Amino acid sequence: MSQVKTAIPRKTRIQAQNEELILDAALEVFSSHGFRGSTVDQIAAKCGLSKPNLLYYFRRKDDIYTAVLERTLASWLEPLRALDAAGDPTAELSRYISEKMRMSRERPEASRLFANEILHGAPAIGKFLKGPLKALVDEKAAVIRTWVAQGRLNAVDPYHLIFAIWATTQHYADFEVQVRAVLGNGQDGMAAAEQTLLTLIMSGLKPRVSSP
Repeated sequence: MSQVKTAIPRKTRIQAQNEELILDAALEVFSSHGFRGSTVDQIAAKCGLSKPNLLYYFRRKDDIYTAVLERTLASWLEPLRALDAAGDPTAELSRYISEKMRMSRERPEASRLFANEILHGAPAIGKFLKGPLKALVDEKAAVIRTWVAQGRLNAVDPYHLIFAIWATTQHYADFEVQVRAVLGNGQDGMAAAEQTLLTLIMSGLKPRVSSP
């Protein structure tokens, strides 16, 4: 007997918009108060929906929190996924660094939420880190290792290069208050920060051309 497949109903435009509204509000609330200090009432108030209306889209606070983290990770990993093995290593890695800096500049609260999740042992996304995230990093590490073997980059451990890019670019989001206090010019220093990181990282990766 053939099984009848139940079609998953498609979201309406209003439903999709409300979900994004809820996740945007939840990102601000969770990044400010942490998971334990945040409530569904705070998120509902932030996005301008009633609590019953919000719970129509997400049944529990845990579900909202996981959805926010999953959306954040999907956004963050896209530039890494776009790293093209057939491209020029300098151009590809420079683009990746610039994209990570842009994300820190535009959505610092997303980075802070992710950092807080990691500091607490990644209870919501531990499986993702060991699964899809590791698989993608393994794939792109192999690309970098090939560039090194071809002599197109200086010898470098690809995993620690990726970690270094994550650490330096996300610093400007996770420690935004410290950066602002030292620079005294808010986000005006981001362009200089990006150029500095590009110079430091890429100058260390580019092979020196030997004189004839």
